[in-house]
Amino acid sequence: MEKMISLTGLTTEYVPLVRYAILVMLAFLLAWLTGWLCRKLLVPLLLKVARKTDAKWDDVVLNEEVLNSASRIIPAIVIWTLLPHVFYEYPQVEDIVGRLTAIYFTFMTIRTAIVFIDSFKRLANGPRSTRQQYLYTLCSVLKILMIFVCVIVVVAIIIDKSPATLFAGLGAASAVLMLAFQDTIKGLVAGIRLTSNDMLHIGDWITVPSAGANGKVEEISLTMVKIRNFDNTIVTVTPQMLVDGAFQNWEGMMENEGRKQVRKVYYDFRSLKVDEDGVANITKFRQHMEQWLKEHPKVIGEKNPLVKLAEAPQPSGCCVEFVFWLHAQDVITYEHDTSDIMEYIYAKGVDYGLQIYQQVINNNQ
Repeated sequence: MEKMISLTGLTTEYVPLVRYAILVMLAFLLAWLTGWLCRKLLVPLLLKVARKTDAKWDDVVLNEEVLNSASRIIPAIVIWTLLPHVFYEYPQVEDIVGRLTAIYFTFMTIRTAIVFIDSFKRLANGPRSTRQQYLYTLCSVLKILMIFVCVIVVVAIIIDKSPATLFAGLGAASAVLMLAFQDTIKGLVAGIRLTSNDMLHIGDWITVPSAGANGKVEEISLTMVKIRNFDNTIVTVTPQMLVDGAFQNWEGMMENEGRKQVRKVYYDFRSLKVDEDGVANITKFRQHMEQWLKEHPKVIGEKNPLVKLAEAPQPSGCCVEFVFWLHAQDVITYEHDTSDIMEYIYAKGVDYGLQIYQQVINNNQ
């Protein structure tokens, strides 16, 4: 190459500089070309092979994002291989370029690992089982560990120390690290408790009164649980809040047929009467309401609706309790059906001579 450069007429002192410039450009061009060929030829080939198999895991693990990210590691390997042949007369330059290449290689490797870990989320579409949630939590922990390892390795490359030496020195700083990552550690423990006890899954409908949350769980991570309310507002709570506090999971009700409704109505004792046959009007009313509820199209008659005297005599009147199950499960339909039934109950008592107890307040006092 030096002889070819000399033929251009350059003086002898500039020939080595031009040679190094050409070798550097060729090295980077070869590295770029290798990465480009991997993305344009090897990646499509692997994707095509993965799609032809019946297994689902290879479509998830060997997806386009993972393969493209992995192909960006190849140029660093090419540069690392060619460094001794290019800068063999300049060890200091070789050392600097080698460190930069090692840092790039570390970043791309960790990035590929994180993309690979994220690809497992595609296996957990829809309501997430306990095993899938464990996997999801484990993936989040692995991502944090990958980032931590990346930082340690990059620092070790910059200061020219062994990563093992830095890891050994972290023992003294463990208290500071635990303080810095205390939310993550608490979230991890709380997330494991949620999943190990099968308390929460993606798609569950929960209510968290302390946070004003009433909707479906959209995302669960180490540090937060995202809930979409019925009005499409988003509420974010921590797993620690769910474990330490109280929340209500409606998934059991959603999986079963119907929603139970229990309502109490207080009737004035002075309106209770007995007819000629010795049957009280409130007895006839209860019997009528039980039969009416069994035949109501919005009530599950097979669950035997019940109308009974619920309590001992109270100052507020005679308490009659209505227990029935509605077909509707969504909030709006459920509330409307309940209102229709209770409005009929309030109005029908008049036909039997019953009056709902109502406290009268004398405004003159």
